[in-house]
Amino acid sequence: MKIEKLQQDELLVAKKIISLSFGTFFGDPDPESFWSDIEYAATRYYANPSTAFAIKDGDQLIGSNFVTRWGSVGFFGPMTVHPEYWESGAGQLLLKKAVECFDEWGLAHTGLFTFAHSPKHIHLYQKLGFWPRFLTAIMIKDVPSEKMPVDILLFSQQTGEEQTAILKECHELTNEIYEGLDLGLEINAVNAQKLGDTVLLYEYGELIGFAVCHCGEGSEAGRNKCYVKFAAVIPGGKVEARFNKLLLAVENYAVSQKVGLIEAGINLACISANNLMKQRDYKTDILGVAMMRNNDKGYHHEDSFVIDDWR
Repeated sequence: MKIEKLQQDELLVAKKIISLSFGTFFGDPDPESFWSDIEYAATRYYANPSTAFAIKDGDQLIGSNFVTRWGSVGFFGPMTVHPEYWESGAGQLLLKKAVECFDEWGLAHTGLFTFAHSPKHIHLYQKLGFWPRFLTAIMIKDVPSEKMPVDILLFSQQTGEEQTAILKECHELTNEIYEGLDLGLEINAVNAQKLGDTVLLYEYGELIGFAVCHCGEGSEAGRNKCYVKFAAVIPGGKVEARFNKLLLAVENYAVSQKVGLIEAGINLACISANNLMKQRDYKTDILGVAMMRNNDKGYHHEDSFVIDDWR
């Protein structure tokens, strides 16, 4: 077995292995069609082809892994191997490649999402220094029937010069949350691939929050869903009110896209933010666990108002 860069003409096979792997893991009666409306391989490949990795048995693609860098923060996934190669050591090779990327970049905070009910996966990641910390709740909410009185801007509707300025503002905001955290890659990927949009929230000309959203089939959301991949508001005295306003803004965007469900994953170390989501009728659909390298909490703590899903 060998690790190589995933190639564009291998994306369809990689997508099929992702579906088959997760479908088999969850015991779906038709694993090859599992998550058929959700796209992970292409979205993450086109975001950064240089960190999309394939594992092959000879010339046969048997699995893949996608390493994501958000400035000083990194994570990987989905990491999948064809079920015929489970227990072969293929997963360990893909994992070691991801860790090599983290080390080469010298990142401050790295981790992954896995399913809390799988001791096998948790044990695999612990071998390379990742430690399970708080659960991550994948929460869902029905989209309201009409918009709320919250004004928003969308990244896609701005000019090129305006977008450049906005990316700088978003970086300045996330840098207040955690030094070096930068969502520029995700914002640009969603815009370039037309996967959804980034919702921008301003007060008196200042960016106070933003949410990177995928929407619909062919994105990481899937059919009839708006998926919040990352959202945050600037820390400070009005943080709770601003986070609530950002949630309203995301709901307004979902209404405009005519989808029925909002999905958002939040680390349960962010207690206050999670409580606000529950007050807005978000319900936990799936529980996973965030595993952090060297047991580092990063920006996941009680005072953090961040939605981030590392699946």
